[in-house]
Amino acid sequence: MNDGTFGVVVNGRPHADPPRAGQCLRTYLREHGWFGVKKGCDAGDCGACTVHVDGEPVHSCLYPAFRAEGRTVTTVEGLAGEDGELHPVQRRFLDAQGFQCGFCTAGFLMTTAALDEEQLADLPRAFKGNLCRCTGYRAIEDAVRGVCHTEAPSAGEAVGRNLPAPAGPQVVTGTARYTFDIDVPGLLHMKLLRSPHAHARVVAVDTAEALRVPGVHVVLTHRDAPARHFSTARHEHPEEDPDDTRVLDDIVRHVGQRVAAVVADTEAAAEEGCRRIEVTYEVLPAVLDPEEAMRPGAPVVHDKDAVTARIARPRDNVVGEVHGEIGDVEAGFAAADAVYEDTYRTQRVQHASLETHGAVGWFDEDDRLTVRTSSQTPFLTRRALCTLYDLPPERVRVVAGRVGGGFGGKQEMLVEDIVALAVLRLRRPVKLEYTRAEQFHGATTRHPFTIRVKAGARRDGTLTALQVRVVANTGAYGNHGPAVMFHSVGESLAVYRAPHKKVDAFSVYTHTVPAGAFRGYGLGQVMFAMESALDELARELGLDPVDFKKRNIIGPGEPMLSPGGEEEDLHIASYGLDSCVDIVRRARAEPVAEGVPDGWLVGEGAALAMIATGPPGGHIADARVSLLPDGSFDLAVGTAEFGNGTTTVHRQIAAGELATTVDRITVRQSDTDVVRHDTGAFASTGTVVAGKATLRAARALADQVLDFAAARLRVPRGECGLAEEAVTHPGGLLSLKELYAAARSVGVTLSADGHFGGTPRSVAFNAQWFRLAVDPGTGEIRILRSVHAADAGKVMNPMQCRGQVEGGVAQALGATLFENVRVDAHGAVETAAFRRYRLPQYADVPRTEVHFMETSDAIGPLGAKSMSESPFNPVAPAFANALRDATGVRFTELPLTRDRVWLALHEAAANGPRGR
Repeated sequence: MNDGTFGVVVNGRPHADPPRAGQCLRTYLREHGWFGVKKGCDAGDCGACTVHVDGEPVHSCLYPAFRAEGRTVTTVEGLAGEDGELHPVQRRFLDAQGFQCGFCTAGFLMTTAALDEEQLADLPRAFKGNLCRCTGYRAIEDAVRGVCHTEAPSAGEAVGRNLPAPAGPQVVTGTARYTFDIDVPGLLHMKLLRSPHAHARVVAVDTAEALRVPGVHVVLTHRDAPARHFSTARHEHPEEDPDDTRVLDDIVRHVGQRVAAVVADTEAAAEEGCRRIEVTYEVLPAVLDPEEAMRPGAPVVHDKDAVTARIARPRDNVVGEVHGEIGDVEAGFAAADAVYEDTYRTQRVQHASLETHGAVGWFDEDDRLTVRTSSQTPFLTRRALCTLYDLPPERVRVVAGRVGGGFGGKQEMLVEDIVALAVLRLRRPVKLEYTRAEQFHGATTRHPFTIRVKAGARRDGTLTALQVRVVANTGAYGNHGPAVMFHSVGESLAVYRAPHKKVDAFSVYTHTVPAGAFRGYGLGQVMFAMESALDELARELGLDPVDFKKRNIIGPGEPMLSPGGEEEDLHIASYGLDSCVDIVRRARAEPVAEGVPDGWLVGEGAALAMIATGPPGGHIADARVSLLPDGSFDLAVGTAEFGNGTTTVHRQIAAGELATTVDRITVRQSDTDVVRHDTGAFASTGTVVAGKATLRAARALADQVLDFAAARLRVPRGECGLAEEAVTHPGGLLSLKELYAAARSVGVTLSADGHFGGTPRSVAFNAQWFRLAVDPGTGEIRILRSVHAADAGKVMNPMQCRGQVEGGVAQALGATLFENVRVDAHGAVETAAFRRYRLPQYADVPRTEVHFMETSDAIGPLGAKSMSESPFNPVAPAFANALRDATGVRFTELPLTRDRVWLALHEAAANGPRGR
């Protein structure tokens, strides 16, 4: 290999430079510009790096690059013909829109393209080596089978139609550019040294040996970091989160916390530098359990001033709490004919977005700090960097490429701060890309919850009282902790009508991996408990659980009351919850057609959910729409695209208002240079907030265009109209291209801005129903049927919205059945790889029947509501209720793993049913 004779042909192009010793084929290909080959897991578990070697699919992260010598390698970029004609598999994925964020798509394309007829007949086996976190796999199956979902409507008719994603051609050809799919000259690489202790003081850091490693440029420690504290959580109002974090700290509070950063010419040199750093620790007592953390004498996680750090009770490890009561719950329980009470527990779940956290930073030609990052919040990240390093906003630019999945995990500043520190220090480009293991112990998880529910009702099924006590484990840092805790006891209680309600909720520090924002934002955890408890209460009363819940849900125009505090700007602006419940009732009334093995137990269960379409306190979006010289339009929005589909919807909204086709709308986004401000793509705001800003900008531009055209033509404004490429008037057509030139000749710019502040807000509704079969001899569970009903208001893109629902159900099934970030007795994460952390595979996910209610929201743009987070929330309780119906055992702890189910059934057979 070192004699200069190495040779490999990649997509028809010869490459003669030999790989480095030990280099895998994936990194070799990416270093040569074949960015369609993705890094997702580092271990051959996800399939995102799949390529063909002499026609055979391989995981290139496991394939030694030297073995490619003399062979032909094909990546997704090489699937298309030399004339640019798409491969049939690429065309089918486009027609079916078999992707969302698209990070896994190249791997699925390469796997599919190599399947023979026998393998195509057994997709569960064929796709065992490929993971998708977004789609729920139905769209992928449709793509493989040649199902076409996309439409091409006439001008002005885009809204409500199945328009394809504008980046689709780039996704299927491997030319869509994610965070690291760029070539930055002079790039340096960062690696992080992380703490082996759950709680310790850094007494000394010896960097001398690390600095002797060839290629190492700098070693950064807490002495190099700003002294100020901040929160990694990104919210429009920073005061919502505690300031408890430093870029690098001399106190470490969880295993995996970063202690030092090494920047070097190569990743290998940076890793070797980390190995040579000598750290002297003073190990301190640690507390891992949130109940223990609140007890007197427990180790204090953050000994800070409560006011300046915004921590509720630092000495008690309580970062935030809420206590409230409506009416008198004791009187409510006394008036009940039946009272049910139990404790429910939910586990840590990893977001598992296939693109890991990471950022690249550099100084641009204008000497501005530029950070390219995998983030849901580029504007808020810029604000935080400016505050942290005392930089004016005009000196900092943050841009997100296409983001490979988020699910709330990228509503954080986990990498940008330390990359910026290195760039400011060295004035060289610096890259930090998390490994898959770092995602588990260095990023965030869903909050583990313990929920005590008490519910009472009269014999006729009328609720008299609801009471919950919630303890949320926020981990070592309070990013999102208070907000998740507050939100968790909001809509979960407000959706039910009860005269007496009480809440006591705590967000608690422990010396464990931090929790953060996760799809559902706390509602999924509490709704698992609430919906399970109400199901059990109905059974005690001898009532049908679905009928019982429908009797007690709030109706249109009723106040949404929660003891945590009423949110005055939250409204039921359209109502479809009763229709969602009716869908469930119809589904269970239909004949059972599924074959079930002898001896298996069969049951069904349902749950419902309500969620606010946006966060409280405001969520800002700005948009600008401009007429371009060729008569097409430019749409600039701040919100990021990570499979949420906002780019598609924004084009549809703009095209509808401008009476044109979506191909004439070019979108620029996720860049702080593009528009004034955008809070970010989180809290289900991409359509209902940023979409409303786009709607207002497009309408304003339509008015401008018609006003100018009428004045130019000297005709009444009312006689002018918009067409696909022109303005219509009594004398014929004035092309938009001519109109642009005419406006420019007199110094007029045809461009308009739109703004929305995120308030008032509406609510979306969902209901989920399962029919299950359980093998009592093994604990195996089969999903016989899955039905989901969703009130999304006016559905802007049914194909895309259905994909959001299916993906939410699939992700929730993972959290329900097997996903669990396990932490050992020393606070270390034990499941820091996909093969140890079980994600839903193709074979695990049923085809969910999705039904949309026919409602139109009075607040959302063109009647739309959100539907990215809400499908997740009712899945776990619906599943648990079906399992209870089948087995007679009430399961109160997630995940519902096969061994846990078997053990509970075994104990029930011996001792009688008990909750598990």
